[in-house]
Amino acid sequence: MLIQKNTVIRHGEASRKSRPTLLRKLARQRNLQFMVLPGIVWMFIFCYIPIFWLIIAFKEYDITKPMLDAPWVGLKQFKEMFADSRFYEVLVNTAGISFYKLIVAFPIPILFALLLNEIVSPRFKKLIQTVTYLPHFISWAIFGGILLNWLSDTGFVNNVLIALHLQSEPVFYNSVPDYFWGIAVTSDVWKEMGWNAIIYIAAISTIDQDIYQSADIDGAGRFRKMWYITVQNIRPTIAILFILAVSNVLSGSFEQIFVLRNNMNLPKSETLDLFVYNMGIVSGRFSYSTAVLLCRSVVSLLLLLLANFVSRKLTKESLF
Repeated sequence: MLIQKNTVIRHGEASRKSRPTLLRKLARQRNLQFMVLPGIVWMFIFCYIPIFWLIIAFKEYDITKPMLDAPWVGLKQFKEMFADSRFYEVLVNTAGISFYKLIVAFPIPILFALLLNEIVSPRFKKLIQTVTYLPHFISWAIFGGILLNWLSDTGFVNNVLIALHLQSEPVFYNSVPDYFWGIAVTSDVWKEMGWNAIIYIAAISTIDQDIYQSADIDGAGRFRKMWYITVQNIRPTIAILFILAVSNVLSGSFEQIFVLRNNMNLPKSETLDLFVYNMGIVSGRFSYSTAVLLCRSVVSLLLLLLANFVSRKLTKESLF
């Protein structure tokens, strides 16, 4: 019995010694760690250090004076924010555009990846991928300029619609507030569809091809394989990206809105990002704009937790 116990103890000590320590793991993965290091430094500088400056949401900050010397005003900025009728208009615009993007722009890359996976010819598939990826690499300053030109009263869209007798006179679409949400969602789909589909295409490429061959033997058609095999295997990816999309409902594309907005469509085009920019940079109300951003961050965190909880209950997939 004693010999048996000693053998067990020596075996346990040997197994503990054989386990690589954290330092050994880091040393063995030093090349990968050095690759990750710039990203960690960037995140620390631009994401963690600025957290300290959130304190100005509770102060009356003046850029000409040190931050710590600014007088403490408590919840004054938050009270002004909730009493500001313009804030609620901006909130409706942000939520409206983001909601339409969620129900339209989110599923389109999934559908595109599914259809792209069905293309047999590798050359044609690469051509389609290249054509759809290209708009992502064009800045909104250029892409928005092209779009505004097309939507002008003498632009491409009016010429086509008039030629097809779908409208009798030119319309400057970007000057009509009621059209702005549709323009924002459509342009976002056009620019980012191919790029957003990359992660779904990567997930599809990991599916075992033997499953498709077994489905062929059982007589399953193309759409049945697409639904019961492809979609079910990429469901975790869809769930995680949907959770992240829900958490970003109050975070719009600042570059897109900044380029497409004008004084005529401002009632429907001013979002939270543009509102914060106007309040903070243009008007110099840094404390007020910080209070708005802080509230948005808290709501985004709550939306993330809620979407994660619902996804875990309904699909058994979640971030944590």
